[in-house]
Amino acid sequence: QVQLVESGGGSVQPGGSLRLSCLTSGVPVDDLIIGWFRQAPGKGREGVSCFSSRDGSAYSASAKGRFTIGLDRGKNEVYLQMNSLKPEDTGVYYCAAGFEECVSDYVDKDDYDYWGQGTQVTVSS
Repeated sequence: QVQLVESGGGSVQPGGSLRLSCLTSGVPVDDLIIGWFRQAPGKGREGVSCFSSRDGSAYSASAKGRFTIGLDRGKNEVYLQMNSLKPEDTGVYYCAAGFEECVSDYVDKDDYDYWGQGTQVTVSS
């Protein structure tokens, strides 16, 4: 069983930055793929980025160049550093864990078995 706890959401102005954190427990983080997803009001859950120690990282087109995913192995934390935020980045952000691969820019929610509770990100002037 994998447990995931997100934190780090908040409200920022366009152009600002936030760092989201996903703390993992229950399974060694090196055995997992971790994905970040977001869900805007009235829309489906969209893959943003994924990471695994085996495959490295991948980003959706909207995240590439602005977001960075990384691992702090000492904390069992997978973080998502989000820079140059835009109003369209607004939504609830979820981290998720699975055992498939992180090799495509299309981060598929069907590859993930465990989900955190979500953290709200609001980008507005």
